[in-house]
Amino acid sequence: METLSIKIKIGDREYPMKVKAEDEARIRRAGKLINDKIKRYREEFGLDDRQDLLAMVAFDCMVETMELSETNAEGSEQVKHTIQQINDRLTSLL
Repeated sequence: METLSIKIKIGDREYPMKVKAEDEARIRRAGKLINDKIKRYREEFGLDDRQDLLAMVAFDCMVETMELSETNAEGSEQVKHTIQQINDRLTSLL
């Protein structure tokens, strides 16, 4: 398991970290997405305070995570229901 030493810039600061080689692209993409959100909040709301910007980005990310969790839960229930229907049909054929 090869690890790389990289630096990710978030806002105006660089953060050194060690990551698995296979995770590097994902981590860099996450840093870019965070910076894009910071830029969007800075432009939309005229915020310049770093803490306010990071708080808004963290809040936005949490809302997105919650929405995805709810969507996944709904999808799982639909899959369970479909499998149960298939199982019931197969049982009736036997």
